This record gives sequence, C-alpha cells and structure tokens, in this order.
Amino acid sequence: MRIAFVGLGNMGEPMAANLVSAGHEVHGYDVAVAAMERAVARGVKAAPSPAGACSEAQAVVTMLPAGQDVEDVYMGSDGIFAALSRETLLIDASTIDVATARRLAAQAEESAHAMLDAPVSGGVIGAENATLTFMVGGSSQAFESAQPLFEAMGQKSVLAGGPGAGQAAKACNNMLLGISMIGLSEAFTLGERLGIKPETLFAITSAASGCSWAMLHHLPIPGIVETSAANREFRPGFAAAMMLKDLSLAQEAATGTGTATPLGALAQALYEEFVAGGGGELDYAAVIRLIQERAPPA
Repeated sequence: MRIAFVGLGNMGEPMAANLVSAGHEVHGYDVAVAAMERAVARGVKAAPSPAGACSEAQAVVTMLPAGQDVEDVYMGSDGIFAALSRETLLIDASTIDVATARRLAAQAEESAHAMLDAPVSGGVIGAENATLTFMVGGSSQAFESAQPLFEAMGQKSVLAGGPGAGQAAKACNNMLLGISMIGLSEAFTLGERLGIKPETLFAITSAASGCSWAMLHHLPIPGIVETSAANREFRPGFAAAMMLKDLSLAQEAATGTGTATPLGALAQALYEEFVAGGGGELDYAAVIRLIQERAPPA
C-alpha cells in the first residue's frame, strides 16, 4: 500500500520504518528536520507537508503529541482532509481526548473516509520491535481493513467499540499503569528501608498477589528487570511528561462522566509534582525518585 505517515517522533519513526519493512511505500512528514532525516534513513520517503504526504495515499497514519495537533493536521487548510482525493483509511495512533477523536471521525465519515482512533501501548521499545498493542475505536469494517498495518507495527489490536472507544480504553489503561508505578515505587522504597533487598522483594512479589505488568517490565529498580529504564538512568521509554498527559486525559474523562477516581487523581498530582520538578523528560518509572525524596506525612 501507499501510506502517509504524519508524526515521525520517538514513536512514529520506528512505526513508519516497520511499515516500510513490511513492504509498504511510506511517505512521511514531521515538523522536526532531524526526525525527517532519521525516518528517511530507514526507508521513508520525505514529504513537504501533511498534505503532500497524503497525496494518492491509500491509508494515513498519524502519531502526534496532543489533540490540538491532530485536529490541526487533519482539518487545517493544508491538512489531511483537504488533501485526500480518494476514499482513504485514516488511523490516528496519537493519544488524545475522546471528544476530539469523535469529532474527527464524524468529519471523516462526512467525507466518505473510514477513520479509526488507535492509541498504542508498549512505548518506544514496542514501537521499535513491532510489539505494540493498538486499542481501537471505529467500525468493524475499518478495523478489518487496518489489520495488515496493525500487524506490521504491533502484535495485538483490539476493537474497543465505536469512534472514541480506543481513546477511552487508553485513558483507563494508562491511569491504571500510572497508579501501578507509584504503588511499586512506594512498596520497593518501603521494603528497602525495612531491610529487604530489592532482588528479594522482587522474587517474592513477582510470584505473589502483588505482581503486575509494570513490575515485570518496568520495575523502577536497576539490575533486576532487563527492560526497565532504571538500567539506563531512566532514559525513556515512556516519558513522565507523557504519563502526566495521559493521567490528565483520564481525569478529564472522569470529570465528564461523573466518575470518582481518587487514586487516578492522586497519581496525576504526583506526576505533576515530579514533572514540575524537572523529571518530565525521564521515564515514567523515575517517579520513584519523588517517592524516595518525600517525607512521610506527619
């Protein structure tokens, strides 16, 4: 297929490269020149603009930082909707708010295009290794059409429901992940101060009821879990600033639905404090530093 890929950052670049490796012709665009150069080195054809990337595309994939960026790229005067000359499959893999995802899907339907919101889980390592999980919102027909692309970029895709359902699932998933990482940080900090070696506590909890995906893959202690960013001085991975963004989206959704999420709200507040203190560019697991430095409540 001829595919347009807009947004070639830490996640988008390897995702686009994996589409190239699967035999697709990928035309890419990013506002950052360095990102474009890296993508071109991996087989992506450079485009001068989002509209230029989408000319003659059979499918479009976008991976952008925020809802406003996505809306601008799709609905701007030189944007994706204005550039499409044929019926096209649109996949937005960004993590954005549900309302924007639904608004864009409605606009796509008016223009006779099928659109999926398909945020991902798996981080940069998952993007590089094509092991991402896609949480998808949209029609079942569009979901089936997108399978070759999901299979090239990831290992699992799940249709969560209609437009916006992928973003809803991502908000719930990452709220749970953020809460889990804070719980891990507290438990391992407490265990160490009680005289339990982290290796010993991991051996116990990883085989007991306290085990979690975050523990097995992103334990915030170096030297125990190979895939943990703690082994790399907390280079992301999944940046703390991005976790804060996702927790904020979850809280926005909680407010909009009248749902009490006290742990989600506390996780957002703690990551907000960590990011404000300069930790935004570190991996989200580095929040353990905040826990280690905090004094206990009086």
